[in-house]
Amino acid sequence: MHSTRSPRTRKTQGTIAYRLVRMMIRLLLWLFYRRIDVVGRERIPPDGGVIVAANHHNSVVDAMLIIATVPRAVTVLANAPLFRHPLVGPLLRMLGAVPVNRRLEAGDDPQRNEGMFTAAIDALRAGGVVLIFPEGRTQPQPILLPLRTGAARLALGLERAAGGPHRVTLLPVGIVFHDPGIFRSASVQLTIGAPVATADIFASHRERPEEAVRVITARLTESIGERIVEAEDHYTLGLLAVLERAWWEEAARRGEPAPAPDKIAEQALAWKRQVMRAARYLGEREPQLVAELRRRVERYRGHLDEVGIASEQLGRTYTARFMVSYVAANVLWLALCLPLACWGIACHAVPYWMTGQIVPWLGRTLEEEATDKMAVGLVIYPLLWGVEGWLVWRLAGLAPLLAFLLLLAPSGLLALAWRERLGRVAGQARAFLRFLADRDLHRRLLDERRALAEELRALADRMPPEVLSHGTRDAG
Repeated sequence: MHSTRSPRTRKTQGTIAYRLVRMMIRLLLWLFYRRIDVVGRERIPPDGGVIVAANHHNSVVDAMLIIATVPRAVTVLANAPLFRHPLVGPLLRMLGAVPVNRRLEAGDDPQRNEGMFTAAIDALRAGGVVLIFPEGRTQPQPILLPLRTGAARLALGLERAAGGPHRVTLLPVGIVFHDPGIFRSASVQLTIGAPVATADIFASHRERPEEAVRVITARLTESIGERIVEAEDHYTLGLLAVLERAWWEEAARRGEPAPAPDKIAEQALAWKRQVMRAARYLGEREPQLVAELRRRVERYRGHLDEVGIASEQLGRTYTARFMVSYVAANVLWLALCLPLACWGIACHAVPYWMTGQIVPWLGRTLEEEATDKMAVGLVIYPLLWGVEGWLVWRLAGLAPLLAFLLLLAPSGLLALAWRERLGRVAGQARAFLRFLADRDLHRRLLDERRALAEELRALADRMPPEVLSHGTRDAG
């Protein structure tokens, strides 16, 4: 039977090695992150040359997220030292990545990156997708560093190499992390923007090439900036997330229409950017108001953490009948799954513990923590699984070894689900007991949430309209 895929389709999807690595990447991301949201996936062109330009927070994970999201084969422009990494390097070669020599590696020899530009332009001329991180380096805080000109020079270089106009899409992507580096707590949102306009610049770049590079880079900076939430640190982003949930829950209580399901992530991003713009505006004029609101959000989050519930869980009717039904159904599920979950925990406890011990010992930066955990896990887990399998074979024989191998993956996945559900049930039970002990606690938390939303609404009414409606990246 002959394959129905055309050579062009196979080329678009990448080599067999590329597809195998992408499958592994998707599995790792699914295991590590509690949630991955992708907004604007429909903006990815199905064909033609594409330059994907994204902000750069996490050393390797950023590229993994793009590879997992884009359905076409992606040529990654990666820092040259990563190719010397014993774990990451071979995977980059399987992906067909191209090394980029930063000034630190290239020294005084600019020719060392000529090969990178040539390979990237060749990929674009062939209708491929090229990934570049124009900030040039990673950084742990949720801010956008000044962009370098690599993406613009690639787009203009493609036209020169083609000897005339050549269609290429410059696609901006914003990546926002929450709780980065924390296994099964971390989440991430990718927002894919509309292509950056370049056709008008191409028409005049031959006469003023440097000006064309600056204009395209400025447009790209603005476009990426519109798709991330900039804050001084991740702690502030965490407080912003708490405030956001309080706002939307109170909006629902007031009967305001909720965002469409496919627009929730996009509207949440727009809302957070509005709040941060307003905070910067007020921070320069009335900083005491911003500081007081921040303290109130901190107190509210502390009260929720103390009780053990999330903001969206407030307003539920915590009757004895509801809790008995909820606990009974979940305890039954936990009990039925307990044997296989315990087996999964037993098989994975040692590699999980060892990974947690090794990663801090590496002494890497915060933004590299998730990358390090995945890389170390790729070595530690198979190694210890092999040791465990050998012990099962030596102590019990071939049949138990086959059972061990067959149950290894499903028991591990079930153990994750079992632990997460146990945590949810324990949190709900703790909250119910707190509400029983303090009959007024639930009402006080609701009042606190309502007061936060009302204070935020009052502050918004004091904002000039252009502050809240401004669509470009804010300065400062």
